[in-house]
Amino acid sequence: MSEHKSTFVVTPEMSAEQHGNAGFPVLATPALLGLFEKAAIAAMADRLSAGEGSVGTGASLQHLAATPLGQTVTITARITATEGKRVSFTLEAHDEQEKIGTCTHERFVVDIARFVDRLAKKSPAPSNQ
Repeated sequence: MSEHKSTFVVTPEMSAEQHGNAGFPVLATPALLGLFEKAAIAAMADRLSAGEGSVGTGASLQHLAATPLGQTVTITARITATEGKRVSFTLEAHDEQEKIGTCTHERFVVDIARFVDRLAKKSPAPSNQ
């Protein structure tokens, strides 16, 4: 299936310290998950029609090694299956020295306008105060 590479520089905002784990100036696991999602979104961009987007519906990751701030992380996203609107991925992340993580991820293609309309119905009505 198709493959896409994305690169990111690890910034202080991505650190474990910024995610509540003081003393660890390294790429945080939640930030790594976000990078995996960004790479998957980029990998499927050319498969979407006008007015379509995708939403993540599941992920399972292994964070294998620490990456210091300032290093470049390269993520390879591979589309492994498409079933209707469901797109499945395997992803692998490397920093400048080694493999740092793997992930399986699933996304669904959605009509953006319908998604926003549905979301608006769940949002609280503005108060008249």
